[in-house]
Amino acid sequence: MSIVTKTGDKGMTGLFGGKRVSKADARLHAYGTVDELNAILGIVLSEEELPVKLRHELRSTQRLLFTVGADLATPLESKAVIQRVVPTHTAEIEEWIVALESALPPLTRFILPSGSRVGSQLHHARTVCRRAERWVVELSHGDQVNIEVQIYLNRLGDYLFLAAREANRHSGAKEEEV
Repeated sequence: MSIVTKTGDKGMTGLFGGKRVSKADARLHAYGTVDELNAILGIVLSEEELPVKLRHELRSTQRLLFTVGADLATPLESKAVIQRVVPTHTAEIEEWIVALESALPPLTRFILPSGSRVGSQLHHARTVCRRAERWVVELSHGDQVNIEVQIYLNRLGDYLFLAAREANRHSGAKEEEV
């Protein structure tokens, strides 16, 4: 079977479960931005200087982002049976956050999103995660959305900020305060 279906040539696409929507729909922006975030994490994971613990957590995150995307691509009213994002997914990230916060020096000022190459890439991932979260919020204004997706993305943004700080600490890159 070819990847070319031509069914989207007129600006419409199918959601999981069969419903067709515009490619400009907030739902597509939401899960498309999650896909973009996943691709950025792939770039981060290609960096040799990435600490092993972060590598494990980010690989796990990449896998779960497929669940996030599927959750967003499948309207809640759909009869399609898929795995949805659940509170235990968010709880796992919260555990990672606690560990990172205890290992990093507390911040007293804002820092520039910079540092090492991998730290900067993680800051970029954080901003894309925040955009995905905003699209999920926008989508929720007009459609039912699994609220746990929004919570998960909010927490993931927090985690990515701390992961960037940890990557910078690990590489010896100084955090530059604003």
